Amino acid sequence: MAGTGVDGYFGVRREHMRYLTGFEIAENEVMSAGDSGKFLVTGEGLHVLADSRYLLQAGRQAPDATPFECYYALPERWPDLVRAAGLRRVSIEAAFVSHATFERLGAAAPDVELVPVEGWLETDRQMKEPAELKRVAAACAVADRALASLLPAIRAGVTEAELALDLEWRIRTGGAEALAFDVACLAGPEAALPHGSPGDRPVVGGAVLLFDFGAQVAGYRSDMTRTLFVGEPDERDLEVYGVVAAAQNAVFAALADAVAPSARRRGTPRPSGPAMDALARSVIEADGRWPVYGHGLGHGIGIATHELPGLGRRSPDAPLPSPTVFSVEPGIYLEGEMGVRIEDLLLLDAEAGRTELLTRFPRGPVVVGV
Repeated sequence: MAGTGVDGYFGVRREHMRYLTGFEIAENEVMSAGDSGKFLVTGEGLHVLADSRYLLQAGRQAPDATPFECYYALPERWPDLVRAAGLRRVSIEAAFVSHATFERLGAAAPDVELVPVEGWLETDRQMKEPAELKRVAAACAVADRALASLLPAIRAGVTEAELALDLEWRIRTGGAEALAFDVACLAGPEAALPHGSPGDRPVVGGAVLLFDFGAQVAGYRSDMTRTLFVGEPDERDLEVYGVVAAAQNAVFAALADAVAPSARRRGTPRPSGPAMDALARSVIEADGRWPVYGHGLGHGIGIATHELPGLGRRSPDAPLPSPTVFSVEPGIYLEGEMGVRIEDLLLLDAEAGRTELLTRFPRGPVVVGV
């Protein structure tokens, strides 16, 4: 704020409110919460917007913040808010405030300059404190146990939707406060859809079965993908799996080498997200038999399922932050036939000279339904 010459920061993202104060608006409540969950940071403190539905909750979860009551009336209450805080120049989360709202706030208090900004808190959030890393690891442990306990229930004839619901129940009753996102369970040709949804399609023997899922513990999330084999796997499918695993392993090895004490002594910079994405792609391309995944290699995770840092072709070409945690999820998708993706969360701590897999479910081929 000082560097930009502003005396206030107005934020609207629920993740940012949770990150700064502990006040949490559930993801499924965002559309109905109105102005509750928005906040104003000043040099003197923090104002939390909440209406009568959330005032008690905000007081409990964010006791150090000053509540500001606002019920679907942000433009009307804006002059009172900035006047109470004594502000003249306020930065606003431009990527998440509509143009209409921006214009209305400017008109409501014309003597207060609005400065569009992006990425301030997103940049901070990618560096994880020890307590945050513990929560992500706890969410990973819940997901690991849930999938492991589901394996005996997987057999030919059960549907994708039935397995997805079963896995969700195991996550919710196994220590999670919520799902990180809806469970994906995709059988056979449907596994070629990177973000497909489970349906009434039955699991078929000899086909792959892809699960993409995560748990949420104490506000922090996990994310894991496993591609299993129902019955005796096809030789081609096993070879596809091997290439995807080799691409993931190459990234893990490169990152471990990059933060090793010897690399620090040489002053070797940490690799960038795009460099790791290029490395994974190069392994699949060198094999030459199947197409390379079209999505990014990975993403940061924490309060949100997708956050910085990014590991994709369009991600910033800058050294990965530390300490942080992100997914590594290469894949090969054969339309109309099958797909394989393996996704794990990796903790990278350059200062400690280590990397650590937080997802612990076996990464090798797993055969079920026999």
